[in-house]
Amino acid sequence: MDYAFQTSALVKRFGRTTALAGIDMAARPGTVLAVLGPNGAGKTTAIRILATLLRPDAGEAEVGGLDVVRHAAEIRRLIGLTGQYASLDEDLTGRENLVLIARLLDMPRSAVGSRADELLDRFGLTDHAARRVSTYSGGMRRRLDLAASMVGDPRIIFLDEPTTGLDPGRREDLWRIVRSLTADGRSVLLTTQYLEEADALADEVVVFDEGRVIATGTPAVLKQSVGGGQTVAVRPADPTQTGVVAKVLSAVSGREPDRSGGGVVTVAVDAGRVLTDVVLGLDAAGVDVAELSLRLPSLDEVYFALTGHHRTGDDERKAAE
Repeated sequence: MDYAFQTSALVKRFGRTTALAGIDMAARPGTVLAVLGPNGAGKTTAIRILATLLRPDAGEAEVGGLDVVRHAAEIRRLIGLTGQYASLDEDLTGRENLVLIARLLDMPRSAVGSRADELLDRFGLTDHAARRVSTYSGGMRRRLDLAASMVGDPRIIFLDEPTTGLDPGRREDLWRIVRSLTADGRSVLLTTQYLEEADALADEVVVFDEGRVIATGTPAVLKQSVGGGQTVAVRPADPTQTGVVAKVLSAVSGREPDRSGGGVVTVAVDAGRVLTDVVLGLDAAGVDVAELSLRLPSLDEVYFALTGHHRTGDDERKAAE
C-alpha cells in the first residue's frame, strides 16, 4: 500500500533524552491520522522530522514516498505545516501575509493575488483581509495561519496542536476546515491535546507515551479495547446515593467504578445483559435514576486506561520537545 507518510523504527535523541524510541506509524492518502500523547511524548519531534526540520538518528521516515533525509527539498514542496503558535507577520494585513508567502514560493505574479483571495474566502477571512494581523482574534489568527500553510496547495498537511488556546466555538470552526481538507483528497497529520478533537476528526489514532507507540487503531477500535468495549454511566437523582450506585455497578461488573464524573458513576462492562442487571440492582437498592446509559468509552477513558493519565494536557512532564 502507498502511504501519504510513514515512519519505521524512528529514533531521535537530544543528549541523554530519547524523544522517539522506535516509532512506527503510517497514514493512508486522504485521511486524518491523529497523534495523542502527554507533553514530552514525542509528538512535535515526529512532526518536525516528517517536515524535514529535524534529521532522525535512526530508522526511516517517508513523505509522499520520498525519504526525509535524501529528498528534503522535494518533500517541502509537497507539504504544509501549521505549528502550535501562529507564524504570521503582525504588521502586515491578512492578505499581505498570504501574498508574501506566495512570492516566497515563487508563485507566478499573475496568480499571487487570486490565490490569496481564494484562501481568504475559503477560511472566512475576506471581510478582514485588509486588517493588520495584530488586530485579529485568536481564532482568526489560527485560520490565517492554516490558510498560509495552504498557499502552495500541499497534498499533505501537518497540524501541530492547531486549536490550542481556542474556545470551543472556534475549535469547531477549524474542525470544519480540517474535514474539508480531506474531502479534497489531502492527508493530514494532527497532534492534539484534545481527545474529543481526535474523536471528531481522526480516521486513525496513534497514542504516544515516553517516545513509543503504545496503541494504534481507529477511534472505534481503541474504544472497544477498554473493558470489553462498553461503559455504563449512572447519575442518581439523589447525589448522596453515588456510593450505593457504585456498589451496584461493582457487583454487576466485577470492576471498581469511577466516581470522578461530578455525580455520575461509570464502570467498564462486558457485553451481555448487563444493562438489565444494572436496572434490577438499582431498583433493589432503592435508587432513583436521573441518567442511565450504556455506551462505548470515550477516547479520554481509553487514553487513561493506556497511559494512566486522565487527560493529555494534565501531564506537564519535561522532555526534549
